[in-house]
Amino acid sequence: MNREVLDRWCERGILSLVLAILMFGPLAYGAVRTVEFVVIQSCVMAVVLLSGLRIWISPRSVLFWPPICWAVVAFVAYAIIRYRLAPIEYPARLELIKVVTYAFLFLAVLNNLSWQESIQIISIGLLCLAFAQSIFAVFQFITHSDRIWTMIKPENYIARGSGTFINPNNFSGFLEMILPLGLAYTLIGRYGHVAKVVFGYFSLAIVVGIGGTLSRGGWVATGLMLIVLLIVLILRHDFRLRTVITLSVLLVFGVTSVAIAQKSQQRFEQLMSHRTIKDERVKYWKSAVQIWREDIWLGAGPAHYDHRFRQYRPPNLQGRPLYVHNDYLNTLADWGLVGLSIILGFIALFYAGVFKTWRFVQRTSNDLGTKSSNKAAFVLGGSLGVLALVLHSFVDFNMHIPANAILALTLIALVTTHLRFATENYWSSLGGFSKTMLTLVGLVGIFYLGQQGIRQVEEHALLARAEKANEFSDDKLALLRKAFAVEPKNFETAYAIGEIYRGRSMAGNSDYETLAEEAIVWFRRSIDLNPFNPFSHVRQGMMLDWIGKTDEGEKSFQRASELDPNGYYTIAHLGWHRLQLGDYLGAKKEFQRSENIKPNPIAESYLDIIEQKLAEQ
Repeated sequence: MNREVLDRWCERGILSLVLAILMFGPLAYGAVRTVEFVVIQSCVMAVVLLSGLRIWISPRSVLFWPPICWAVVAFVAYAIIRYRLAPIEYPARLELIKVVTYAFLFLAVLNNLSWQESIQIISIGLLCLAFAQSIFAVFQFITHSDRIWTMIKPENYIARGSGTFINPNNFSGFLEMILPLGLAYTLIGRYGHVAKVVFGYFSLAIVVGIGGTLSRGGWVATGLMLIVLLIVLILRHDFRLRTVITLSVLLVFGVTSVAIAQKSQQRFEQLMSHRTIKDERVKYWKSAVQIWREDIWLGAGPAHYDHRFRQYRPPNLQGRPLYVHNDYLNTLADWGLVGLSIILGFIALFYAGVFKTWRFVQRTSNDLGTKSSNKAAFVLGGSLGVLALVLHSFVDFNMHIPANAILALTLIALVTTHLRFATENYWSSLGGFSKTMLTLVGLVGIFYLGQQGIRQVEEHALLARAEKANEFSDDKLALLRKAFAVEPKNFETAYAIGEIYRGRSMAGNSDYETLAEEAIVWFRRSIDLNPFNPFSHVRQGMMLDWIGKTDEGEKSFQRASELDPNGYYTIAHLGWHRLQLGDYLGAKKEFQRSENIKPNPIAESYLDIIEQKLAEQ
């Protein structure tokens, strides 16, 4: 078998793997869980391996390196540095793994899938997937189905279409990236009439699917994207009429799908009945700004917003946010101005490339027949799909959903490959030294991602088994200890082990003090791994009170209060601490404050006890 044939098979393997990644991520709940993301991580490792083989096999080894690649390299380098400086190692490392995975995939797609045949296969695959997902979302909306594969949807999402995603807003982000591809192929693609009719039907279904998500951010982003599409095509008289007709039909279908949705009517009526939009997102945004101000340039650390939020939360937000619901503020809080500047530079370089490419991918008036062009259709559709996500990211966290982030980066890479039609300045021939260096980088990346993937899968399996075991049992303790041995930086595992010893100690047996000391050891480990978790300080304080070390316990509770001043759970345990000290009035004050923030059984039960104590006094 000659080198050209081997090279062709490697390219087909890369195409198959990339297509599998793009299909698997959305079908696997957006690939937000550990196991599903490790599958994608493994596929990316295989893509990197095949890309490395092509460097040596291909008869003409060249590297396509437009300016946007420097932004990718800059962010990876910054991510490695920021990971090393992060206060909480475990979430920062998980975020670094994602950054490295995305970067390798982006560069591999950019240098291996530039042929129009590959781009058309990926485009048609995405349109088919989006069509099927939209049909499923409409079914969910009509029937209020609460099941996605084997998972039950959260109750507040049951009346909304979400496809195989958990969050309807993220599903809307997925659909809005693919919709302009279908429209562009319908309007300016070089396909036959039957294919264009099919693409048109797909686009209509996707519009209805977006309507069924009831995502206000998705609706606005889709609407703005369609306006840009209208402006671009209406300036060309060849496509003016068909564009106006097609978008008019889409508008009718979109408005109808929204209007007939009773839930959407309720949401809009709620919006119109208030002078200001009462949305929890704004409160998350304020906390993100407060976190960012602690370190303007570098931010709190990768994936640290969720762990720092409690210190700045308002009393009426007692849940765990995970994300800011604004990708830009989330980046600012986690990565600082340096990180946000690199990402904004990446977006700017992408659209600068689109503007530079646009006139070279359109067919001129000298061409025979129609002026339609598949290259122009993909550049237009792909860039507008990314634009829709860029706009939607102001009010949601789509780029923190791996399936959406991978789709966006793949579209950016495939659109950027069309720069080769505008200039040849970005091609570089690879010599022996360059090939060796690229191969070493790829092998280091494969080793790192592989080693981390094995650890993640092993830890996940042990934690899943521990979750099913009986509370405070020896089996659960043994499984958690094994998981901590596999991943000794996971503060949540250390906390869970401490909880078992705490529960056993508070059973009141003769060895309660020994068990309490062991619990304190594990809670301190959890604090060392994540000093911003107030619950570890609370539990440590409880154990210190339990064995009579109330002075040390006071320090733990005070630190917990500083880290979570408005958390009802933390405040309730401050009341418990005051009760152990015999300060009934102080305990009553804390329990009442906890109850006022959020009614809870801890405060209710202890308030009754305190009233009895005060009556006795």
